[in-house]
Amino acid sequence: MAQKPVLHRDNPEAEPLVGNIKVTRSDWLNVAMDVLISDGVERVKVLALAERMQVSRSSFYWYFKSRQDLLDALLKTWEQTNTAGMVRQAEAPAGTITGAVLNVFHCITNPDLFNTALDFAVRDWSRRSGKVRSLLDRSDRRRVEALTAMFERYGYPQREAVTRAKVLYYMQLGYDMADPNESHADRLEATPEYLKVFTGREPLPEEMEAFTEFTRQHWDV
Repeated sequence: MAQKPVLHRDNPEAEPLVGNIKVTRSDWLNVAMDVLISDGVERVKVLALAERMQVSRSSFYWYFKSRQDLLDALLKTWEQTNTAGMVRQAEAPAGTITGAVLNVFHCITNPDLFNTALDFAVRDWSRRSGKVRSLLDRSDRRRVEALTAMFERYGYPQREAVTRAKVLYYMQLGYDMADPNESHADRLEATPEYLKVFTGREPLPEEMEAFTEFTRQHWDV
């Protein structure tokens, strides 16, 4: 279960707040994101967020012009986290295509690189908003283009590269959405087989060892 956001004032490692400030802009964003993920965009309301943080809603307007301004900030955060994160991992250097795909798998291992719950929330939001649908379509294209370029770097022809990129991307989205009842250890054990399906090649033992070590930092395996 995802951990509720910790407000700046409740974080002993954060710098002390000064003056009359009780919450920061990041607090508003993080609590709004938590509500977006758990309850949907319709429940992201200024008054409800203020009550949740036990502050006056007037402080909201120190940081945002309107509720729409907050919603736009949430979308920007989503793009900077998920789309930029996946593109960055697809472009990360690797000696082989299997190593490159494992770099992409870091996204599903570390929520700081790719927040799956947030992605699902934005996809649900896009069913109610043409603007969000357009942003989502643009992000999906950017992600698939980055994965296609990744396969092309390792010698796959363009048509094969884009097909493998789509299989990898859309299978991963559907896999996470299905939320299969399996342990992380089971998923890790199957990873070499997934790599063979996605790339047609066997991963190197040292690649799997490095990925297993990476998962230990983020999964209970």
